[in-house]
Amino acid sequence: MTECHIPALRRGRPYESLDKTNVVDCRSGAVLATVSQVNAGIIRKDLARVAESRAALKKFSVAQLIDICARAGEEFVNGSLPLGDGVTQSPKQYLETLSATSGLPHVMVRRNMNKIHQALTNMGKVLNGLTRGLDLSILDKGMGEQNGARVCYYGATQSLGLVMPSNSPAVNSLWLPAIPLKIPVIIKPGKDEPWTPYRLIQAFIAAGCPAEAFGFYPTDHEGAGEILRTCGRALIFGDKSTTSQYANNPAIQVHGPGYSKILIADDEVDRWPEFINVIVAAISENGGRSCINASTVIVPKHGAEIAEALAKKLGPIAPTAPEDGNARLSGFANVKMADYIDGAIDEGLQTPGATDVTTKYRNGTRKVQLQGSTYLRPTIVSCDSFAHPLANREFLFPYASVVEMPQSEMLKQIGPSLAVTLITKNPELIAQAVECPLIDRLNIGPISTMNVSWDQPHEGNMFEFLYKRRSLEMSHA
Repeated sequence: MTECHIPALRRGRPYESLDKTNVVDCRSGAVLATVSQVNAGIIRKDLARVAESRAALKKFSVAQLIDICARAGEEFVNGSLPLGDGVTQSPKQYLETLSATSGLPHVMVRRNMNKIHQALTNMGKVLNGLTRGLDLSILDKGMGEQNGARVCYYGATQSLGLVMPSNSPAVNSLWLPAIPLKIPVIIKPGKDEPWTPYRLIQAFIAAGCPAEAFGFYPTDHEGAGEILRTCGRALIFGDKSTTSQYANNPAIQVHGPGYSKILIADDEVDRWPEFINVIVAAISENGGRSCINASTVIVPKHGAEIAEALAKKLGPIAPTAPEDGNARLSGFANVKMADYIDGAIDEGLQTPGATDVTTKYRNGTRKVQLQGSTYLRPTIVSCDSFAHPLANREFLFPYASVVEMPQSEMLKQIGPSLAVTLITKNPELIAQAVECPLIDRLNIGPISTMNVSWDQPHEGNMFEFLYKRRSLEMSHA
C-alpha cells in the first residue's frame, strides 16, 4: 500500500487544501494517506449553494435513484474507483487499507462491505419499510393519493449533515437512503476512516448519481459544528460526552452508545444453556463494535452460571493476524482508547459487587499486543446489582455484564436501550415490552440483538427525519 492523497469534495469536485492530516497504519505507523482538511468557512460557503445540489437530485425519480443505488452497490464491492490524484482503488486495496488503519481484520471488513452492498441493492425494500409502503412516485410529484387519501410530502431540509465515526464501516449504511430520497449529503468522515464514505461517493458517481449531491469535508471540531448547525438535518455519532449536548435538538439525530440488552424471563430462564450461543453472538459479532452488540444480560436467576458459561466461550478468544479468516477481535487504531477502556474496567472492578469472570479463561491480561496492534480480549463481568458502575456500560470490544434482577423490575430499570432481545413466551410481559418507551428495537425470542432487517430501521427513521407530511386541499374549479 503506497501513500496517496485524498482530497475534500466540494459539491463532488476534488479540492486540495494546504492543510493536510495523515492517516496511518495502526500497526506499523506508516503513512497511508494525506487527507485535505477544510475549515468552517469553506463549508459555510458551499452550503450556501446546497439548493443546487438538491435540484440536481430532484431531476431523477425515486425509482431511478433506487436503480442507481443498486449499481452503486456493485461498484462499491467490485469496482476500481477513484481515490484522488488520478489514483484508483480496487476492492482488495480498499479492504487491506481499511484494515490497516482501523484495526479491523479482513473478515470483518468483508462483512461490513457486504452489509453496505445489501443495503444498496435492497434499497427498494429499505424505503418501503421506512415509508410504511408509501407509493414512492408521490415523492416525485410531492403529492398524490394513497389508500384513497390525498397525501403531500415535502423535504424538511436541503441537505443531511453527517459527523461520522471511525469504529465500523457499515455505520455508513444509515445515510444511504438520503440519496434516493433526493437529499444531498454533507459528510465529515471519521479521522481514521475516510475510506468508506469516499469510496461510497465514488461508487454513486460511477453509477450515474450527480456528483454535486455529495460533500466530503475532513475538518476540525469547528467545521463539524458548522455542519451540524447549517444543515437542516444532521446525524452525529460518538460517545455520551460527544452526543449529549445534541440530545434535545430535533434537527440532529444522535447515534451514541446503544446499551443493547438481552433479557431472559422467568418462564425461559431455566433453559438458559439453549440460548448461550445466541448471547455469545450478540456480544461478540463485529468485534463488539456495534451499538446493537449486547452489553448487558439481565436474568431473574442463574446469573453466576450464565456469566461462567459466557466467559468459558469468550474468554479464550485471542487476537490473530488480520488476514486470519477466523479472526474475532479488532485492534484499536487509537491506543489511548484501549488504555482508557482497560483502565475504566479495572477501576470499576474496585467497587465491590463485580467480578471479571473471564480472567481465568484468558491466561493473561485483558489488553494485549500483536504485530504492533493493541487489542482488548473479551470480558464478562458478573454484577450483583444493576446500580454497579460496570452493570450498564458499553465498550468498543466484546464486553458484557450479567446481572440478576426480578422480572417485575426489568423493564422499569433497563434505561434507554437501542436493541433488546426478550426471551419469553409470557404474553403479558411481551405486551409490556411492546409498550416500553425505553426500547427502540425489540426482538422477542432467542434472536441476536445484531439481527437487523432491511424493512425496519433499528435506530431512527430516515424518511420521517428528512420529510414532513403537509395537509393539502385542491380546488377542482
